Amino acid sequence: MSDLLNSFIKDSGNKYASLVSGGLDGADVTTFMDTGCYILNALVSGDIYKGMPDNKIIALAGEQATGKTYIAMGILSKFLRDNPEAIVLYFDSEQAVTSEMFKNRGIDPKRVAVFPVSTIEEFRKQVITIVDKYLELPEEKKKKTMIILDSLGMLSTSKEMTDTAEGKEVRDMTRAQIIKSTFRVLTVKLGLAKIPLIMTNHTYDVIGSYFPTKEMGGGSGLKFAASMIIYLSKKKDKDSAGEVVGNIIHCKLYKGRFTKENKVVDVKLNYDSGLDPYFGLLDLAVQHGIVTKTAGRIELNGTKVFEKQMYETPEKYFTKELMSKINIAAAKEFKYGSESTEETT
Repeated sequence: MSDLLNSFIKDSGNKYASLVSGGLDGADVTTFMDTGCYILNALVSGDIYKGMPDNKIIALAGEQATGKTYIAMGILSKFLRDNPEAIVLYFDSEQAVTSEMFKNRGIDPKRVAVFPVSTIEEFRKQVITIVDKYLELPEEKKKKTMIILDSLGMLSTSKEMTDTAEGKEVRDMTRAQIIKSTFRVLTVKLGLAKIPLIMTNHTYDVIGSYFPTKEMGGGSGLKFAASMIIYLSKKKDKDSAGEVVGNIIHCKLYKGRFTKENKVVDVKLNYDSGLDPYFGLLDLAVQHGIVTKTAGRIELNGTKVFEKQMYETPEKYFTKELMSKINIAAAKEFKYGSESTEETT
């Protein structure tokens, strides 16, 4: 049977075709990218130590100022720390990032290239050209690479730019189709190159729906192409003096290929230090009976401690044993079926 299948593969001329038994090049996920936040890792992979797949398209969607760029920058920073030889291609349609922003987050500016783009066609041409060149490189010259688009919502089209220049006030009805065709091509190429694409996008309120709902801009193309879509909303995080120091961001998995959709977790984003790695773990631990919570205190190993204190000194309280139990709970909470995770050693 394998001989017959192998002959069909050879006759097809498709150099990327293969037997399932040998793995599917470009489709199988072999490694994950740590987001820098354990509970966000759990939401998208069912494992607090994994995170986002290294060869898929991931969308972070929300209204303005919900922390989309901050989270993308946090993932970028962790990616470069975990992979000392890695590089990042940052496509900026908002002129939202500065060299100072990268430096303040401890990101090596020599390992990040920023590409200003204004239209979907520009982005498509540049990314496809880069990925095609990357695929032609010998394996020993390839480096782990990440692409970020910030943001899809701000990209115009060539037609819209021309109409605006000519003073025409007409809506561009081709935009959704161009976006769809762009990601139809990119999905396969990025998968084969094992390059993740993280993009930010805006959401808007759906008018006329019975229940209040949010919709992501750009039409249906991205919905089908993205392996994960995370909707973001926020509330302000204040210190003891009442000063706003960051946001508590609600992350809802609108679409996921590895974990249950519509699950929601909260992450804490501090304006100075970025994503809090441990925030949100205690909610999961309480929910699954790993620890108990009474009057704002967590009972742990026969003692009671305030939740805030645990997050302030996580290395003292989040022991290897506790993290292992939380990881098992993450698999039960977020993965499909009754799949569970073995204890991390």
